[in-house]
Amino acid sequence: MNIAVIGATGMVGECTVTEAIARGHQVEGYSRSGQAVAGAEGKAVDLSNTEELVTIINSHDVTIIAVSAGRGVSAEPVIQAHKALIAAKPSGRLLIVGGAGSLEDAKGQRFVNSAGFPEEYKAEALAFCQILDEYRASSGLTWTMLSPAFNIAPGKRTGAYNTALDNPAGEAISAEDFAVALIDEAETPKHIGRRFTVAN
Repeated sequence: MNIAVIGATGMVGECTVTEAIARGHQVEGYSRSGQAVAGAEGKAVDLSNTEELVTIINSHDVTIIAVSAGRGVSAEPVIQAHKALIAAKPSGRLLIVGGAGSLEDAKGQRFVNSAGFPEEYKAEALAFCQILDEYRASSGLTWTMLSPAFNIAPGKRTGAYNTALDNPAGEAISAEDFAVALIDEAETPKHIGRRFTVAN
């Protein structure tokens, strides 16, 4: 497959590039800096350049967007970038890395709205709630969103994970196994037009 990873220099992006290359895929890594990552060709991209994003998406088998909404900075530019992308209706397949705060408890309440949700993560979590809602309300797109467990950090690649839809699949996942789940979904789509989550 020909895979584009936008946000390739981040924790999830770099692990995803590594996983995809290890499986023999052709990978291009996009970031603001354009630096090469984990053996993939690096190219510069601005998330706000919708026309360029559409060209990237339409020229790859799948495009993985692993760009956070930022912490300590306004999430509005990332929200607007996704809204513009949705309005542009690219024909290629999109796989978006979402946030854990939009996951729901047993009563169907999003965790970001629960008492005790960490204040420092709230703006980013609310941003990805809005982004998820925008994709769910869209038409004419081939999209999937994958939300991580609440704790995601570099660790070991086991190749194993649990899957769920809107409720947590567990408490934690390594960035390496999250990348495994992303490339598994890229290779064998099971959640088109849906959000799902994974945990170890």
